[in-house]
Amino acid sequence: MKKILYSVFCVAGVLAATSCEDYLEVSSPSVVDADFVFSNTRTARAALDGAYEAWRNVAQNAVFGDGFFYAADVAGSDIERHPEMFSNQPGRHYPESFYQNGTYAGQYGLTSYLKDDGSAYYNKLYSLISKANAVITNMENAANFEEIINGGQSPLGQMYAEAVALRATAYRELCKYYGDVPYVGAYGVIPGGLVSRDSIYDVCIADLQKVEPLMYEVGSIPEVAPANKNYFSKTYVQGLIGRICLDAAGYQTRRGDIKRVDGKGNALTFVTMGNENNGATYGRRTDWKNLYTIAKEYYEALLKKPGTAAFHLTDPRKPANGRVYDNPYQYFFEQMHMSDAIYADESIYEYPMAQGPDAGNDGRPYSFGRPSSGGKANNYPCKSYGQGRINPAYYYGIFDPNDMRRDVSIAVTGSTGKGAEKLLPFKPGSTSNGGGLSLNKWDENRQTTPWVANQRKSGINGPYMRMAEIYLAYAEVCAALGDEPTAKSYLETVRKRSFPAGLDKTDEFIASCGSLLRAIIEERGFEFAGEGDRRWTLIRSGYLPEALRRIKTMTKDMMDGLAANGYYEFENGNVISSYVWTKLVDAKSLYGHRLTAQCPVDKQDDPVLYPGWRGQNDDWTAHGLDYGVDNPKTNLAIKGLFKPLSTDEVAALEADGYTKENWGVDLVDNRDEYDKYLFLDYDYVSAPIYLWPFTPNQIAAGGFTNGYGFKNN
Repeated sequence: MKKILYSVFCVAGVLAATSCEDYLEVSSPSVVDADFVFSNTRTARAALDGAYEAWRNVAQNAVFGDGFFYAADVAGSDIERHPEMFSNQPGRHYPESFYQNGTYAGQYGLTSYLKDDGSAYYNKLYSLISKANAVITNMENAANFEEIINGGQSPLGQMYAEAVALRATAYRELCKYYGDVPYVGAYGVIPGGLVSRDSIYDVCIADLQKVEPLMYEVGSIPEVAPANKNYFSKTYVQGLIGRICLDAAGYQTRRGDIKRVDGKGNALTFVTMGNENNGATYGRRTDWKNLYTIAKEYYEALLKKPGTAAFHLTDPRKPANGRVYDNPYQYFFEQMHMSDAIYADESIYEYPMAQGPDAGNDGRPYSFGRPSSGGKANNYPCKSYGQGRINPAYYYGIFDPNDMRRDVSIAVTGSTGKGAEKLLPFKPGSTSNGGGLSLNKWDENRQTTPWVANQRKSGINGPYMRMAEIYLAYAEVCAALGDEPTAKSYLETVRKRSFPAGLDKTDEFIASCGSLLRAIIEERGFEFAGEGDRRWTLIRSGYLPEALRRIKTMTKDMMDGLAANGYYEFENGNVISSYVWTKLVDAKSLYGHRLTAQCPVDKQDDPVLYPGWRGQNDDWTAHGLDYGVDNPKTNLAIKGLFKPLSTDEVAALEADGYTKENWGVDLVDNRDEYDKYLFLDYDYVSAPIYLWPFTPNQIAAGGFTNGYGFKNN
């Protein structure tokens, strides 16, 4: 729970003219005296906090919580999928699956998922840009501006740079979801027409490069508590420059009716992949190495001086209450569940979410957390929908069983909402009543102080940038630019912290991937599984077609094996069977705790401790739950999850109180949902149509048309 939010106070007039009802609002930026507002840090910070609050809202509800992120990023890759029937949510599922190889784009209702008023995600992002521009323009008009930007680091220079970073962050998200969009870089200017995203990327990178020297590393921003990571820092801007460079240099699908120029107006050339689709091509700039070189410079600067952002190679936790930890990857997510405004050590920037009835929508555990079938209020934990689910073939066949990230990332059980565990069935559905394997990194059972009064009020922050991204992105640019020893070193560092000693097998992993660069991209999948990183990483890296072909082939083979034999064995030795056997046990009496952590290597035959990182809150009774018995059975013991059971083993289990439950058989019974609709009709060679269309009001206001095969009304 993070109680520190941005101040809702902003200096009257500075940001008042940026209503989300109309992103084209351009009232004069000189409503207030800029010399007064930006002459001292208190009034300047107050003005900037208004823009931060707008960003927090759009981040949580549009681009990193719900919204676009919810609809496609966390449900549309070879790792992640949706929980419900495809036909139940066509407004989300067609965009998620590339609009049926682009053939459905012309039939897609422009407002079937997107709103066409001031609350639209597009409008919210432009409202944020307008607020950032108001701060930027007012500061640039202030009498002391030259002193601010030419005097080196200073509190006011830091704030000016934060506003520039807010604007660049918003444009990066707009280009990611819409491609080419209108651009405005000054307050009071009306944006019109579409601008090449390549030009926007270049301008944003140049702007960030200019302000980066004015800033302070995370943990040392003046007048911000060292522990807080809810403001943009030099560390964040260095990472953002790298992030935008990788986007700009990567493969993207571009419509053919936009003039392609760089930030200085020079014509660009591209190398393309696959076939044209709906008048669009999939390719990357031929000058992509220049962008990677810029990224490498700023990643190196960040890694040299990361401020208070720390990449833990060992787990600082000690065994407690019978629990074993020894998993530094797991520690990051435990910190995300802590109270008292604790920001995770590895985070570079988190947008803050408060806990409680007046905190607004907190979608992270509700939408992307471990599911719960609890009610909307006064449950343990309350309802968690679980929009982000996991492709079973990825879990069983691709994730190394020795990888300690697997169980942190993916759950086989959810919560009843009454303080007990239950198996997540593969039949379509939501909460813990269906949908299959789920994301596991956020779980209200794990909160130091869980909120049980209402759903969507947990107060878990959004970890928008963290050190793991920097390590792997730096490895990527080094590999792409030919510095393979450095690239391998950073890849190996990430892998070694994720495996028991000696089991990372980095050389074998690289060989299996075919190249060091491909291995680094694949590693991002394991590091960020379930976090919505995978879809965009595959798109920009150009590995999308082969990754989707692999998961489609593995899924088909798994289904065929289950249908024919009642089980299927993957190359890594994991076996998925039609049925598993489970029983509830009193974990508190058996182990001294209900919420499990890392399963010790010598305990992997224990059906309660393996898979790890599950269970239930140790003391729901302290938060109001009455189990009705002194020693409640809260944790699920599972047998047969990875190995087939013999007839004698089944008989012994049933004699011991275990019950047979559907597992792989539900996959076969719902084969279309897991196989046919998995990237429906994508042919692996056509340019992927992954972008979102503009709505009619946005088209009319902006003076442009849709591309990519979308209609215009």
